[in-house]
Amino acid sequence: MTMTDVTQSTFSYKPLLVATGLNMIWINLSEVFRYFAFVMPMMRDAFPVLPEVAPMNIPVFLVWGIWDTILVLSVCMIAWLSLDKFGTSIKSTVLIGTGIWASIFVILWLGLFNMNLATPQILLTALPLAWIELVVAVFIVRWSMLRN
Repeated sequence: MTMTDVTQSTFSYKPLLVATGLNMIWINLSEVFRYFAFVMPMMRDAFPVLPEVAPMNIPVFLVWGIWDTILVLSVCMIAWLSLDKFGTSIKSTVLIGTGIWASIFVILWLGLFNMNLATPQILLTALPLAWIELVVAVFIVRWSMLRN
């Protein structure tokens, strides 16, 4: 068998790129909404003695941009590989979204809570909204895969 006999992969990057682009919009909108509508006011109410808690300035926006980019790329790649391996059923999609959510947001918020940097009320607000965000993001990846 020669190298020319080996079949080349037929993987198409276009659906993954479409899902990544759509999730860049969806996740950024969701993150901004959750932060401004809930997290920022709740953090400021919970920690009024901390100067500059939940600030809004250029360095924060730059870090947030990095966070969102890493989040989108991670969610899309993990979702794509998981859906490819476990199937694109609705059950798989929700379970994969839940697993990614737990791996990212539950760990983040439990760490903040453990350091007394988040209250139970903040957790009970931020975590369900983040779960919705990630499950919808995985459904976007699923839609893009099935569309291919």
